[in-house]
Amino acid sequence: MRVAIAEDSALLRMGMVRLLADEGIDVVASLSDAETICEVVEEFSPHVVITDVRMPPSHTDEGIRAACAIQEISPDTAVLVLSQYVEQTYAEELVRNARGGVGYLLKQRVADFDEFLSALQRVSRGGTVLDSDIFTQFVGHPREQRASDLLTARERQVLELIATGLTNSGIATRLDISQRAVEKHVTSILGKLKIPSSGADHRRVLAVLDYLRGR
Repeated sequence: MRVAIAEDSALLRMGMVRLLADEGIDVVASLSDAETICEVVEEFSPHVVITDVRMPPSHTDEGIRAACAIQEISPDTAVLVLSQYVEQTYAEELVRNARGGVGYLLKQRVADFDEFLSALQRVSRGGTVLDSDIFTQFVGHPREQRASDLLTARERQVLELIATGLTNSGIATRLDISQRAVEKHVTSILGKLKIPSSGADHRRVLAVLDYLRGR
């Protein structure tokens, strides 16, 4: 796997480079800003770009804008965005524009390297990964809480795992239930929430987020 990293924190950037190299992952570029990330993508064709949300010079949304630009110029390049805080608008923008693998994680997840590596592998295969704290914020809002009341406790567990990007097989393993049981739960969830089934992974996640926001 080839990876490019754009992260203005030198310590975090160097740490990711070292950890990924130890796993045999080729870090083709390590940048302190997002200004040249698109050029890096065109030159090195990385499988995944890891970028912070807030980057120089303004430290606002440079990373998200770079991620969206990458999705336009190189749909086969997955994007994994890291953020210090849960920023729902950025997460939605990222997923809504997705043409390939995409992920949005809190930076603290990097400390759990196995979880971080799993997310990186899933987006590299075209999957969608959203931090579980984003899901918690959505369903924690009073308006959306009524929507989640439609679901059983088990269905809410399954819905959260859908939002974080796990496949039905992965959900079955995590919950120690059969894949057939997961399929039944997913069918029930989509029916109760009136979400159309879709073959595109990120579209299914986006539909869940849209519903939980009351759209």
